Amino acid sequence: MMEILYQGHGSVRVTTASGIVLFLDPCAGDGYDVPADVVLITHQHCDHNQVQLVTIKDDAEIFSPSSMLRYGEYQSVQIKGINVTAVPAYNRNHPKEECVGYVVNADGIRIYFAGDTSRIHEMKNLKELEMHYAFFPGDGYYNMDVTEAESCADDVGAKYSVPIHLMPYHGQQGALFSEEKASRFRPKGALILRPGHKIVTRKSADGVEHDIIDA
Repeated sequence: MMEILYQGHGSVRVTTASGIVLFLDPCAGDGYDVPADVVLITHQHCDHNQVQLVTIKDDAEIFSPSSMLRYGEYQSVQIKGINVTAVPAYNRNHPKEECVGYVVNADGIRIYFAGDTSRIHEMKNLKELEMHYAFFPGDGYYNMDVTEAESCADDVGAKYSVPIHLMPYHGQQGALFSEEKASRFRPKGALILRPGHKIVTRKSADGVEHDIIDA
């Protein structure tokens, strides 16, 4: 049973069935007191890289574009039973050579974190991986809006697609979520996850299903 906690803005915490804890783009919300085994940073903007918020285990690993995008090649790592692969992420506000998205594979569940990006042709390459969950930004300021994010969700074809990073975030007074924008995200398999709520996965005859609970 995997748990995926949406902390708010672009911040997500994943806990595998064996208790391995992974943070993506720490910045917003609560839940940083759980010690981390892995931290993934998509790029070095201040609303994605607040690693000091995270309780870090002595043997934890932190990955960022500097380690996962080397000489133009996207890297993969295997750590504590989790496979992490960097993939392209870019737009006019996020240079391709400085940003990545991630595909995380653990417990037989495949998750795509798009990072800060717009619709890019490389997303179509992910469809064959048959993602279970995909997380897309949709603020419409520094990234694509939710209409474009719907097209990305169609390109990737995950079973469930989740809108995040729906408003600019400016420190502790920043907005963690936009109900209005989330309501306009309607691809097949749309899943609205609000800050402080988490996906608790379970196996079913049809593959992976889940419950959504308040953390």
